[in-house]
Order: sequence, then C-alpha cells, then structure tokens
Amino acid sequence: MKLYKQRESWNSRIGFISAALGSAVGLGSIWRFPYVVGQNGGGAFILLYLIFLALIGFPILITEILIGRTAQSSPYGAFRTIGKSKYWGYLGKVTIITGFIISSFYSVIAGWMLGYLIEAIKGSFSSIDGNSALSYFNSLSSSSIWSVGYHFLFLVICASILFFGVRKGIEAKSKIMMPLLMIVLLILVVKGLTLPSSSKGLKFMLSLNFKDITPAGVLIALGQAFFTLSLGQGTMITYGSYLSKGEDIPKSCFPVVLLNTLISILVGIAVFTIVFSADLNANSGPTLIFETLPIVFSKMAFGRLLSILFFILVVIAAITSEISALEPVISYFIDEKDYSRHKATIIASTGAFLIGIPSALSFGLLKNFTIFKSNFFDIISFFSVNVFVPLGALFACLLVAYRWKIKKAFEHLKVKDIAFIHSKPIFSVYFKISVKYIASVLILFILLNVLGIF
Repeated sequence: MKLYKQRESWNSRIGFISAALGSAVGLGSIWRFPYVVGQNGGGAFILLYLIFLALIGFPILITEILIGRTAQSSPYGAFRTIGKSKYWGYLGKVTIITGFIISSFYSVIAGWMLGYLIEAIKGSFSSIDGNSALSYFNSLSSSSIWSVGYHFLFLVICASILFFGVRKGIEAKSKIMMPLLMIVLLILVVKGLTLPSSSKGLKFMLSLNFKDITPAGVLIALGQAFFTLSLGQGTMITYGSYLSKGEDIPKSCFPVVLLNTLISILVGIAVFTIVFSADLNANSGPTLIFETLPIVFSKMAFGRLLSILFFILVVIAAITSEISALEPVISYFIDEKDYSRHKATIIASTGAFLIGIPSALSFGLLKNFTIFKSNFFDIISFFSVNVFVPLGALFACLLVAYRWKIKKAFEHLKVKDIAFIHSKPIFSVYFKISVKYIASVLILFILLNVLGIF
C-alpha cells in the first residue's frame, strides 16, 4: 500500500467551513435554485428540498468527509484504503474524473457569468428590453472568441488560487470571498424587499401550493438537495482529507448545510422580489439570469450598480465551486504521481480548459454538431451531473455502509475522544438508516428516472 507524504491541512474549522460552503454555494444555489423553484410551485418545492436535504444531503456529506478524513488521501487512495481493494480505488477514481469533467463545462457557464459582469460594468444592460434580451445572450454565447475567452480567463483566476495550496489559496481566499458574497447578497435582498410588489415574490417563495408539485418536481427537489452540496464528485472527500483527526465532523458539516440552505433561500428572495416587481415571468427557466434579470436591472433606479453587485455575487460563487471541482484531480496528482502542487494545478486547469472548448463552442461554431439531437455541452453535462454524480455518492454510501460497515465508521467520528456512536445514539440511528437505506434508495430513484425507467 502506497505511503502518502504529509498532507496539507486546514488552518481552522472556520477555514474548512468557508471552503466547503464555497464549494456548495455555486451556480446550483444561485443560478439553478431560483429557476427550479420558479418552475415547480415555489414554497412547496422548497419544503420538499429541505426534507430531502435532511434525508440524503447531510448524511452523505458526513459520509464523504469521513472517508477523506480517515484515509488522508485523494478519493482514489481513500476508496482503495478503506475498501482494501484496488477495485474500490477505481470507483474513487471515477469520482475524480467526474469532478474534472464537471469543472470543464462549469467553467464555460461561469465564463458567461464573468462576461456578464463585464457587460454590467460597461452599462450594456441599460438598453435591453424583453425583445432583445434573448438575442443579446445568444449573440454573446455564440461568439467563439467571447465564450472561449471568458472560459479561459475564469480558469486562470481559479488556477491562481489553487496554485497557493490549501491554507494560503483555497482557505484564505474562501475566508474573503464567502463574507463578501453574503454582504452582496444581503444588499440585494434588502433592495428587493423595498421594491413595489415585493410581497408577491415573498408569497410565491413561501406559499405551500402542493397541487403544483408533479412527480417530476419531486425528483427535481431530490436532485437539487443532492447536487447542491457538491456530493459524488470527489470534492468533499478531498476537503475531508485536509481535516485534522481530532476535528468533530458533524459539527463542521452542519454549518455548511445550514448556511448553504440559507443562502439559496436568500437568493430566491432577492431574485423573485426583483422579478415580481417588474411583472415578469418567474418560471422562465435556466435563462432567468441571462434574460429576465438584465431587463429588470435596466428599469430600476441604480440598476447598473445592482447588476454589477449581482454578477459579482454569481462569479464569486462560481469561483469557489470551480476550485473545489479541480482540487480532487490536483490532490490525485500530488498523492499518486508525486507532482508538485504547481505542476498538478497547471495540468488540471489546462486539461479543464481544453476539454471545455467544445462545450464553449456548442452554442456557436459547433451548434450543428449534435448526437441524439443534443450538442456536446448538453451531452457531457447531462451524463456527468445526472449519472456519474449520483453514482459517486452511491459508491460512498456502499463503501461506508457495506464494505467498511457503519459501526466501524462510527468509531472514526470522535467527539472529545468518545466514540460518536455512544455519545449520540439518536444521531447514530438516523445516520445509519439514512446512509444504509434511504440515501441509497433515493439515489437509485434518481438514476432510474434519468434512464427513463421510473
């Protein structure tokens, strides 16, 4: 068995929470959450999301952090060590590849956000109306230079953070960016609540209209609760490997789940109070940020400043998530190939850029290149997010529940040197049932739904 050299580590629990929260609070919370809420009934969808977050999100987060903290290695080494087999190691390697692929097309979307931030600074939204918003977005995203250029620039920013390592890079920058994100978000929430008709946005967010929930909406809520914490892609296993052995894992994970949920809801309040104040459609889908919000900002007092603040918020969230998606492959190169962090970072970020180019061109130069009526971006994002991410989380559940065994896993959840299973019996029952049965079954439902079987 390979012996790993001394790993980098977080400087403090706050540092870990900031980094893990930064990973969780990404485009899934700020870009995806508002539009899936808008398309699936508002408050009733949020309630379902919270239930699923408790059933699978929190337990799997603890599971992945525990795997990494115990093995003190990348997902490949962690799965191999705990599973005591190279075949389990291969499953860990799948999660690394998944995160790496996600980082390639995630950077393309994030590049659009960065581009829109620049457009907001230039004041380009001042002349946008309902008829020109879609064509404006299409003209930018279809431009090879614009799309690939911002994809490259965004990755350069992320690589420059990763270059400095865990403490001086990821942790230090997360401690700055997450408070900044919260300040900007609170400004937007306060502004939204002071607008005319903001009460309509709040009512939409908080009304429990269960009649608007469809079976598809239930599965979307399940998927949102699952994907919002960056599970199944090696990120949390890697971040867990930088935790000290004496760290209380549940106490470190709970603030991440709580704050991520709070931020998602605040984003929803900010978006819907702003959208309803302009009498625009709240269920416009994935293009909500690119089409609807620029129109709103163009009609508001201080709209230019608000649009700049909003896209600063989105870009910060995207950066913290992108660095977390790249970190597992960097950790793998350091652990298994003995590369320096600088070399590993350059290889990982360059690879993500090159693999992401076809995704960046999927809306322009390669838009007519389709497989089963889907472009490259749609195919690679669909399979990585909807198939391989759930599989990665399922692998973690199976490893802990059936290979490692829950009782042995509990022995590594220490609270002041007392075995966690003895100090928190109610939680131990909840954790066991969730990881061994509920989470695994719900993940299978996600996969069956993707395959069209359920």
